[in-house]
Amino acid sequence: MSEAIDIRRVYDEILELKKDISYIKKNMIDPDIIMTAEEGKRFDESIKELQQGKTSKLSALKKELGI
Repeated sequence: MSEAIDIRRVYDEILELKKDISYIKKNMIDPDIIMTAEEGKRFDESIKELQQGKTSKLSALKKELGI
């Protein structure tokens, strides 16, 4: 009889773990959406270059590359 109780306890613990994993999956942060300090710095530089007209259109780059 104690074996059946142990199995039930293990089953209940597994169900709790499944709930915890589901919660974690729903609430965890995607590391790909977080910028490092270096990426943030480069992003800011890119925005400045764009505002200063130092960038090229994608179509011009494709034409230059023959794509």
